[in-house]
Amino acid sequence: MYIGNFVSSRIFYGFIILLTISTGVVFAQESLITIQTDDSNYDEGDTIVISGKIATIVGGTPVTLQLFTEGNLIDIAQITVAQDGSYSHTIIAEGPLWKQGDYLIKASYGEGNIAESEFSFTSKSNSIKPTTNFEVDAGSYGTFDVEYTIKGGTVKDMIVKSDIFGMVVEIDSIDEGIITLDLPREFIGAEKQNGKDETFIILIDGVEVAYQETINSKSRIITINFEQEDSKIEIIGTYVVPEFSTTVIILIVGIMTTVLVAKNRFQIKI
Repeated sequence: MYIGNFVSSRIFYGFIILLTISTGVVFAQESLITIQTDDSNYDEGDTIVISGKIATIVGGTPVTLQLFTEGNLIDIAQITVAQDGSYSHTIIAEGPLWKQGDYLIKASYGEGNIAESEFSFTSKSNSIKPTTNFEVDAGSYGTFDVEYTIKGGTVKDMIVKSDIFGMVVEIDSIDEGIITLDLPREFIGAEKQNGKDETFIILIDGVEVAYQETINSKSRIITINFEQEDSKIEIIGTYVVPEFSTTVIILIVGIMTTVLVAKNRFQIKI
């Protein structure tokens, strides 16, 4: 009888231990609080939207948000939790304490319930790179320079594509951004038959997009918005070196017309 009770007790306590362990694993897998931001990269002046969810609401307990960079606390706020367990908060990314780098947002709810999220911040002085010249290979014509500025990524290459009468700009976009290209008319353009400017066709990864433009006598300056992970911008016009430009074609047509007139007038055999 004693042995039977001892064995039963061992089994009972073993079952309790297993139940406790398995229950602990379940609770460890569940998170009482979550947190997220609407983007992973912000520029100075951007609005950062922070949101999350509380699995089990405890009375009127608020969520405490703390914002850190390089271990230094730069902002703190207490956020009211909605009846459905959601919460949200906005921060403007500007001020004397903000500097370029990585940031950590820590959300706390009650005792021991913590969630974290990270993002990067770019100051205005670094958000748009200075105007840079890119030397484009134009084959037998040599090279020509395209001035550009870019925000949200870097330019990897610019390639003349005679089959589309334009060029391809390859970019590495780490965030949504904008690129401005100063296209010299001497080497690339879009013109109608009467010599008036025609609109370019701009494709980003095969999808046509709108663009803004500033025009002068020597170049056409186009500005294009792109999204994070975009990689290929095609600028399609009506001429590009090393193909004949519209001016050259008009000149050739003029010469041929003069030759034909001379042939008819003087009966020159050619």
